[in-house]
Amino acid sequence: MTARTFVIGDIHGALRALEQLIGLIQPRGGDRLIFLGDYVDGWSQSAEVITYLMELDKQHNCIFIRGNHDAWCEAWLRGGLRDDVWLFHGGEATIESYERLVTAARKEHLAFFDALVNYYVDEHHRLFIHAGFSSMHGPHREPYMTNFSWDRTLWEMALVMDQRIPKNSLLYPKRLLLFNEIYIGHTPTTNYDVTVPMQACNVWNVDTGAAFRGRISALDVETKAFLQSDVVMKLYPGERGRNR
Repeated sequence: MTARTFVIGDIHGALRALEQLIGLIQPRGGDRLIFLGDYVDGWSQSAEVITYLMELDKQHNCIFIRGNHDAWCEAWLRGGLRDDVWLFHGGEATIESYERLVTAARKEHLAFFDALVNYYVDEHHRLFIHAGFSSMHGPHREPYMTNFSWDRTLWEMALVMDQRIPKNSLLYPKRLLLFNEIYIGHTPTTNYDVTVPMQACNVWNVDTGAAFRGRISALDVETKAFLQSDVVMKLYPGERGRNR
């Protein structure tokens, strides 16, 4: 049976939805699971999500990419101050989840965060990255490392591209020519009233708003078929996630 590659969007502490989604995928031997980052911040089970992903990694071929929320959480776990912006955007729930975790387990989680990668390029020259990059030469020449987890210009550029411009035109953005396909999270598709993964040019956005009123999504990179959890907020009654 042919091995599959699934790319999985932002999770934001929603363990119940993540378990549901992995159950739908039913990973089998040889399958590859590429997680686009933002494992924490939002719903009440951020620490539990990390524990679950660590166990999943022992059973399957997983690649974990660093998101901006993961960077915030890692900095705090290493003894950093509680960033006010982070707290506002879901960090409070993450801190509460880690208060339930013993010190030894926190150290194991730090090893998980430390092993996160900024981006991944597969054998078909497809890029997987949390947010984007700004260098016209590609992420390996990116002068601002924070762009990997924060940049929105790549996605915004793909969204507004005039489809009449041919790829051999000098007007065609160089960043979109560097890879066969690009897979991102970071910017919820629900911002555009879309509840499923979105495509713009050769960029696929798999963040379907799990932190807010959406779901966690997994996209098969070969067939472009996708699977989704239930609406996350319905799995966490009485919680608000990152909704304000």
